[in-house]
Amino acid sequence: MICLMPMCAYLSETSRMIQIYKALRERGAAVRIATHGGVHEALLRSEGIDYDIVGPPMSAERGHRFVRDNVGIGDPAQSMYSPEEMRTYVAAEVDYFRRHDVRAVVIGFTLTALLSTRVAGIPVITEHAGAFLPPLFERGLLPAPSRPVQPIFKYLPTSLARFLMNKGLPRLKLYLGGFDALADELGVARIPSFPALLLGDLSLVTEAPEVYDISEEEMLAWRPTGGAYWPSTRLEYTGPIFAELDVPIPAPVETALTRMGPLVYVAITSAPAELTRAVVREAASTRAEIIVAGTVHDLSDLAGPKVTVGSILPSHRIMPRVDLAITAGGQGSVQCAMAAGTPLIGIPPQPEQDTNVHLLERKGAARTLIQDAVGKGKLPALVREMLAEPSYRRAAGTIKLAYARRDGPTLSAEAILRYLADDRRMVA
Repeated sequence: MICLMPMCAYLSETSRMIQIYKALRERGAAVRIATHGGVHEALLRSEGIDYDIVGPPMSAERGHRFVRDNVGIGDPAQSMYSPEEMRTYVAAEVDYFRRHDVRAVVIGFTLTALLSTRVAGIPVITEHAGAFLPPLFERGLLPAPSRPVQPIFKYLPTSLARFLMNKGLPRLKLYLGGFDALADELGVARIPSFPALLLGDLSLVTEAPEVYDISEEEMLAWRPTGGAYWPSTRLEYTGPIFAELDVPIPAPVETALTRMGPLVYVAITSAPAELTRAVVREAASTRAEIIVAGTVHDLSDLAGPKVTVGSILPSHRIMPRVDLAITAGGQGSVQCAMAAGTPLIGIPPQPEQDTNVHLLERKGAARTLIQDAVGKGKLPALVREMLAEPSYRRAAGTIKLAYARRDGPTLSAEAILRYLADDRRMVA
């Protein structure tokens, strides 16, 4: 049995796990979904997927707090869970894995599974590292953080901050205190470093080689060195996976998509509502037609003659019909834009999202705007520039072609099954 464990506080992660689940089922694998719960459980129900709640059900409020505390955003001295909460979840997961004869676990940000799988003696497969991957650090491809959680980065020249970001990241012990204390209590190995918090025995690289400029052969050949990573970690390209929600486009949004003039899609998920409000106000000042994905926030007060607000929208159906996207820079949203050939502006709240946007910026398909610049007049100028300059769309179109050659869910399912077969573990 393969167990997928999405952190349902995240829409993108929940939708990604659904696609991997379907691809595994199509290949005859025995697979089930378990989760701590969260606001986006509704997406699992809408797909008709049975799932189990493991441990205390996570309320919407607790999920929002988890997102605020998570890596790259929250205080690096904490570990997202209280000691008792972490202990309870890990014990519940171990019991669940043993009762259901689970042979491998696939996670996003259900990070307690990094410990419970060690206790249960089964491999953990991750699909959420984004661009926080050792081969990228080793090539110096990460940018300086736009919103550093370590205060020293605020005072360093950009070139030095970038150097330290790439060279120093494998040595950092951020967010690990709670995990390491419980690992000692349980008698399992500590998490070696902050980057290892995002890696498993197999880490699926859900991107195309053309974006990272690292070949498939190089990614497969990478091996951990220096004690900063799990010795067992292996990396394998699969391909982009982003939300393809089976929900209709609401009538007001459909009407907005048919209007003349440039169309800008603002889809900033898992971020404070006030950030989206500020972005919409500035984008609307360009007099472009603005479509807003409110997700879990009530942003109906922003609606007006040139602003149309939805809730959870099928971005994969909207992106091909707009001229520009504005997102937080999460891998799912940037991939959705690139798959449509739509250039984007990224406003990242954390370093991994900085990197997602930076790598597309190198290709000429995106631009980064730091959060501190929102509300200061820079966003309207950038919107106008990107709408007027066709090179951005041409660059996004090149990435679209690369994405069209890769079926991310299928390749992810095949990589999981191949890993289990090679490791001589039964799949069912």
